[in-house]
Amino acid sequence: MSKKDVLKGRRGVVVSYRRGKHLQHPNQVILVFDDIKTRPEAAALIGRKTKWISPTGKEFLGKVLNVHGNSGAVRAKFRTNLPGQAIGTPLELV
Repeated sequence: MSKKDVLKGRRGVVVSYRRGKHLQHPNQVILVFDDIKTRPEAAALIGRKTKWISPTGKEFLGKVLNVHGNSGAVRAKFRTNLPGQAIGTPLELV
């Protein structure tokens, strides 16, 4: 079993949009995954595809771009911006 198979289907949570003091990037979100607590563990997720399913059943596909901080969070960019209702909801790796 490869490392990619181990990570497939891993559940995460949409924490926030990528933002700064004056600007928000709605096409990039910060994600936190279960059991990933360090920057090197999060680096293993770079390049992986993610999928968020809305309550109406619409699928939003994205890709992990980079790590965010030292506590295991990652940044992901979605083809279509995630709605505000996505914050705090689960998503998974594809």
